[in-house]
Amino acid sequence: MEKDAPILVTGGTGFVGSYLLRYLVEKGYSNVFALKRETSPMDMVAPVQDKIKWLTGDLLDVPFLEEALEGKSYVFHCAAVVSFKIGESDEMIRINEEGTANIVNVSNFHGIKKLVHVSSIAALGRPKDGAWINEKTSWETSKLNTNYAISKFLSELQVWRGIAEGLTAAIVNPSLILGGGFWDKGTAQMFPTLDKELPFYTPGGSGVVDVRDVAKFMILLMESEEHSKRFLLNSENVTYLELFSKIANQIGKKAPSI
Repeated sequence: MEKDAPILVTGGTGFVGSYLLRYLVEKGYSNVFALKRETSPMDMVAPVQDKIKWLTGDLLDVPFLEEALEGKSYVFHCAAVVSFKIGESDEMIRINEEGTANIVNVSNFHGIKKLVHVSSIAALGRPKDGAWINEKTSWETSKLNTNYAISKFLSELQVWRGIAEGLTAAIVNPSLILGGGFWDKGTAQMFPTLDKELPFYTPGGSGVVDVRDVAKFMILLMESEEHSKRFLLNSENVTYLELFSKIANQIGKKAPSI
C-alpha cells in the first residue's frame, strides 16, 4: 500500500476508527480521508485532526458515498451503530446492514483495491456446549443472540456477497475491545461503572483485545496480500470477575464480589 495512496476510513471518529487514523498518520500515510457525521465528537482524533481530510455525510446516502469513494484505493469500514437498547434494535440492524451494503456496492463500482471490514466475534454466533470459536465457526440462529450480534452478522454477509461479486476484501472479528476513550459508550462504560465500586459482577466471561492491537492489525492486513478471509482478533479469555477485578485494582477501587 503506497504511502500516498488515497485511503478512506468510515467511522473515523469512533472507537476503533480514531485509533486507526492515528496509526495511519504515524506510519506515514499522507492521503487519508475519513467520514464523519455533523454531530461526531472530534476529541479522540484531535492529535491528528488536521492531517485528515474529513467528509461529512451518511452511510445511507448512496450519492454521497459514490462521491466520497471516487478516486480512493483502499477502504477501512469501521462505522457501525452499537446499542443494546430494545427500542433501538431495528434501526441499528437497518443502518449496520444497509450501510455496509452501500459501502460494498460503491466499492465494487469504483474498483476499490481492497476493503477491510470491522465485524465482531458476535457475528460468529454462540458455540454449542462451550465449544471454542474460530474463524470457521458458522452462525447459529439462537434466541440468545443479541440484536447487535444479528446486525454484525447481516453486515458481514454483505461483505461476503461483495467478495463473491469480485471485491477484494478481508474481515476482522475482534472480541471485546478495550482501551482508552469514549468512557460513556460501548465496552468502555465498564470503567466508570467500576469506579463507582458497585458490588455486583456478571457471570461468565469473554475474550478481550486491546483497541490498539485491533487498529494496528487492520493496517497490517490492508498492507498484506491476504483477502477473502476473516480474522478473529483476541488477546486472552477471561471471566468477567477476573476482568472487573483487574480494572478495579488498576484504578484503585474495590472489586465487585457478589
